[in-house]
Amino acid sequence: MSASFPILSAVQASEFARLGLTNIRREYPHYLQHMLNGPADARPPRELHPAFYGSYDWHSCVHQHWMLVRLSLMFPNLPERAEISRVLHEHLTAENMLAEAAYFQAPGREFFERPYGWAWLLKLAQEVRAYDAQLEVNMAPLVSYIRTGFMRYLRALTTPVRNGIHGNTAVAVALVLGHARAHDDQELKLFCTSRAAYWFGHDKDYPGHYEPSGEDFYSPCLVEAGLMARILPREQFLRWFDLFLPRLAQGQPANLLKPAKISDPTDPKIAHLIGLNLNKGWVWRRLAGLLDAEDPRRTLAIEAGAAHYAAALPLLDAQDFNRSHWLPSFAVYTMTE
Repeated sequence: MSASFPILSAVQASEFARLGLTNIRREYPHYLQHMLNGPADARPPRELHPAFYGSYDWHSCVHQHWMLVRLSLMFPNLPERAEISRVLHEHLTAENMLAEAAYFQAPGREFFERPYGWAWLLKLAQEVRAYDAQLEVNMAPLVSYIRTGFMRYLRALTTPVRNGIHGNTAVAVALVLGHARAHDDQELKLFCTSRAAYWFGHDKDYPGHYEPSGEDFYSPCLVEAGLMARILPREQFLRWFDLFLPRLAQGQPANLLKPAKISDPTDPKIAHLIGLNLNKGWVWRRLAGLLDAEDPRRTLAIEAGAAHYAAALPLLDAQDFNRSHWLPSFAVYTMTE
């Protein structure tokens, strides 16, 4: 099975590292979502977010930081490793983390980047835990604020968000669950798993034939399946999956098995579909590993995963900032998670 899927090479890792280092220090162009409570709040990104001012927007900057940490951990001989360390210690200072945490506490900003940016911040903290103890200490105030807010958010969310973009609940919970397990945070872990079971445990015959929407970068269907695969024991998951996609063995819904067509990769919103193909490739890869060798769905999952990677990876253009500010971290996640 592994031969059908790409493996992140040292050369690719170095290319992605150089790109990430450039992006997280690139303040402009910047898409700023910012609550102005008065004229004094009209400030540039680097003043508002001294740690996460680059990479076009806050959440992209966070997951580009995550990418750099993961690459450093995975490739000890990475040529960019020393510079990554220097920049991370420059950005993730105690002072900067306190400033980032304070940003959320201003009127009207308590929902900033919820839940997507929050989830990626906790994913970054998960990676930093294995990377540098001082950086973990520095991040603690921001992590504490986000963790508490995420718990409050999940408690209040009566129905999950099922879109294919930033608000998707399954995506956020899956990212946060990894953080909770790495930190042995039993309260957060149990809350994530119980809420996921409550929201998704009874889903049947998911209408995957309606996917994708034209600007998706996640498959609502497959990220839900991926989350349930994380929280359920294998046999229980397979029983759930039988009901969730009951005609998968017959190749239905066909749209889930074939990559999205990218009509114009230079269009920032249409290029979201490149991320979608990476996401689908990763979930099919994960699901293939859970299916029995004689299960016809396993072959379909392997073929679909490989096809999605083949469609997505050639379109990661380092010269196009609309793609390069976020897609490399998606690629690293899908090839290494």
